[in-house]
Amino acid sequence: MAKAAKKSGRTSKEPVTRDYTIHLHKYMQKVSFKKRAARAVRVIRQIAGKVMLTKDVKVDTKLNKFIWSNGVRNVPRRVRIRLSRKRNEDEDAKEKMFTLVQHVPVESFKGLQTETVRDE
Repeated sequence: MAKAAKKSGRTSKEPVTRDYTIHLHKYMQKVSFKKRAARAVRVIRQIAGKVMLTKDVKVDTKLNKFIWSNGVRNVPRRVRIRLSRKRNEDEDAKEKMFTLVQHVPVESFKGLQTETVRDE
């Protein structure tokens, strides 16, 4: 039997905004102290690119400050982030879409799930 036409899968790349919680502590295992904060930023970029299906990921300065707030060694265990897939306004950009990663301050991480945010 021949296969029917392939499913399109997740090809629709429309602008969308979602809130995620990233457990950074599990990515910091066996990472030397002087590389932890930089690795945390790299992990966030990697997760954002994978989830939002974009190669162009921009990290907000407030998120960067939050990750580096305790120094290079003591990265926060968890971080709540808002991922926004947006259209690239640059006409000479390689990618049509980019992902903006922003920090969402929360009191507690208990019971939080991934949520789609309504754009204003």
